[in-house]
Amino acid sequence: MDVRQLSALVAIADHGTFSAAARALFTVQSNVSGHIARLEKELGTTLVDRQRGELTEEGAIVVEHARAIQRELDAIGSDLASRGTDAAGDARIGVIGTTGRWLMPQVLTLLRRYPRVRALVAEGSTSSLLPRLANGQLELVVVHLPVDDPDLRVEPLFAEDLVVLVHRSHPLSDHDELPLKAIAAHPLLLPPPGTALRRIIDRAAHNVGVTLRAQAEIDGVRLLSSLAFDGYGATIVPATAVPKWVGDFHRVRVPELPQRVVGCAYRRRPGLSPPARAALEVMREVVATRGERQPGVHVGNVVPLTGRGGALL
Repeated sequence: MDVRQLSALVAIADHGTFSAAARALFTVQSNVSGHIARLEKELGTTLVDRQRGELTEEGAIVVEHARAIQRELDAIGSDLASRGTDAAGDARIGVIGTTGRWLMPQVLTLLRRYPRVRALVAEGSTSSLLPRLANGQLELVVVHLPVDDPDLRVEPLFAEDLVVLVHRSHPLSDHDELPLKAIAAHPLLLPPPGTALRRIIDRAAHNVGVTLRAQAEIDGVRLLSSLAFDGYGATIVPATAVPKWVGDFHRVRVPELPQRVVGCAYRRRPGLSPPARAALEVMREVVATRGERQPGVHVGNVVPLTGRGGALL
């Protein structure tokens, strides 16, 4: 067994076919086929179902271990490149869009302190970023808490107000503040069940004895906000989902809505590479010194509660 064989299997898992894996590895398909055949012979099992074009159960198990080996090899390079000097290498970061809008420009500016660090930033929802963290595509993610995974270290960064966002033509726009029971009389654009934001919203509704009606379910806070801006309905979103340059909308405060908590997560093993550690240090600095300049953001002793959004103590 060697690294090339494992890399070929991971490439098939990521790209779907032998030919696509070959292109990703800058080689020819026959080389990929040969690597897989030798790996299967050594392990005594079929790893790729050629007829269905997908990994077998055994193949999926091997891929999981292969990704861990690749991460360790990457860490060796980063650790040696950073030894005795500044951090060097790639910092692979994922961030939810609403936070990324204000956080990442400042993080990237301060990361210039580390001229040998290159930030590779992916934007996505919490539900899309966490699997990429688990499989090693990302090292550090900024997501909506809580995250209940014993294999991850989780660090709260800040709490953020939730507001009802509506177009000025919506009936709710006549009010600056309403109880959640009044909001429940209108259909809402909501995140899907099971997402961290939806769990917070549903728990708040349950606490006041109402059920919210979903006009549509959208997995993406920025898209929820955009639809509300365009008049497709009312939605409940974090305060930073509202860009400063958008004007034809109205925020409605709802006292029963708790704050959401945003934090960073990374794998316990292997730990963060030096470039990712540098990025995390910069994130902490940006949040501590500039976080409360963002409308609705609160920096302090933020504690995420399991199954809930969080609390600012």
